[in-house]
Amino acid sequence: MAIITLTTDFGLKDHFVAVLKGSIYSELPDAKIVDISHDIMPFNIQECAYILSNSYKSFPKGTIHIVGVDSEETPDNKHVVALVNGHYFISANTGVIGLITSEMTPDKVVEINLPDSIANSFPVLNVFIQVACHIARGGTLEIVGKPFTALNNLREFAPRIAEDGKKIIGSVIYIDNYGNVITNIRKNLFDAYRKDRNYTLLVRNHKITTIHKAYNEFIDYSLEKNQRKSAGDLLAIFNSSDYIELAIYKSNLTTVGGASTLLGLDYRDTIMVDFE
Repeated sequence: MAIITLTTDFGLKDHFVAVLKGSIYSELPDAKIVDISHDIMPFNIQECAYILSNSYKSFPKGTIHIVGVDSEETPDNKHVVALVNGHYFISANTGVIGLITSEMTPDKVVEINLPDSIANSFPVLNVFIQVACHIARGGTLEIVGKPFTALNNLREFAPRIAEDGKKIIGSVIYIDNYGNVITNIRKNLFDAYRKDRNYTLLVRNHKITTIHKAYNEFIDYSLEKNQRKSAGDLLAIFNSSDYIELAIYKSNLTTVGGASTLLGLDYRDTIMVDFE
């Protein structure tokens, strides 16, 4: 039985997630369901893509990923299923699939066409769940849809290169549970333009000249404890997904605060790398 994952902006207060799971279990009593997240910022495609792109590769091939963010069908956002590197993604055509699989070409994409589906305000339940259960039973994509070649492609969040490679201008794409700020500048892009030059990370009125590989690398353990940097100090790292991340060491949003609150940064705010 294939694994079915759920990524939505439904939250956990309401009944929606329970209804989805109950419907899957009604059709597939032995189903394996994994919640990736239900706390995506409402309608935030970029945040959804960040979380899912950093999650799906840990699942076995054949996993079915249901994307319940901005899922209502419109003439511009058809319901689609994409098969990419052995994984199935069921979503509206919002651009999220392209962001998730930016470095790969889908093996197959179909526009969903279920003859008995009823258009309403809960397509994740009435359309996506039916398609996921069909695939989990071993069904083919040709049964649920027709070939589709017009996947929306979002490019507006890509970093910009300025001044002949002397600057990378990026933006905030995600703020995590600790208040850490994740930018859209990846290590491979940073390394490609650095060319052994010194650099400064410009964040509001802060300047950071070292990007660490891990949080504790920020601490110089050769110093006496009272001389070391400590909780509440600002640092930058390449996180586990190789994005530049700004963090407050041992941040706690209820005590020392997080990078997002202390720096006044929010989604899509600008971050700059300046090479000397």
